[in-house]
Amino acid sequence: MKTIGLIGGLGPESTVDYYRSLINTHRALDPKGDPPSIIINSVNMEYVLRCLEGKRLQDLAEFFVVELQKLANAGADFALITANTPHIVFDDVERRSPLPLISIVEATADRAQQSGFEHVGLIGTRFTMQATFYPVVFARKEMQIHVPKESEQEYIHERYFSELVKGVFRDETRRGLAEIIARMRDRNGIQAAILGGTELPLILRGGEAAGVPLLDTTQIHVGAALARLIG
Repeated sequence: MKTIGLIGGLGPESTVDYYRSLINTHRALDPKGDPPSIIINSVNMEYVLRCLEGKRLQDLAEFFVVELQKLANAGADFALITANTPHIVFDDVERRSPLPLISIVEATADRAQQSGFEHVGLIGTRFTMQATFYPVVFARKEMQIHVPKESEQEYIHERYFSELVKGVFRDETRRGLAEIIARMRDRNGIQAAILGGTELPLILRGGEAAGVPLLDTTQIHVGAALARLIG
């Protein structure tokens, strides 16, 4: 069986969720099979954030190429970057990566297209909501991405790093996120919302918010990895 490599630590809570989801989903798909072989490289999230804040995208891409080489050296056959925001440099990293990569954005776009969605909301870090990597990929599949208003983006970003990344999940924040999704539904006519930060599925559970289906990027990414592994 091939070995899955994970670039983790972006942040720790979602890395644990990836590991648990890979094991549990594989068990559901193949109850009698051996569990998947997984190697995790937990990287420096603070360095990643400094690169993003300073718009040092070349440095960020180089960082991930080096960290992926460590996974390759350890025996991984392909890899996932277990966060949405680093996909801002995915194309550059993929060209230089020593391992085949599975894009969380491409996998999510495939799922949205299969579901028949045309207008899709996106919430995540400010870096993700203000970048073009989601809109570009979705536009290729004739879907439109909608993001929250600037004040709503600031609310999400602040709660993301002051609470979610630290493993703090408050009901007040859960309600606030659901209210933003509801306003996007009313304002933009979104048919689904992308949880474009891998900590978000840890607070928005149940598959929908304000009656809007949620696209859990962690589970979608895990599913794509296991399809590669088993297929």
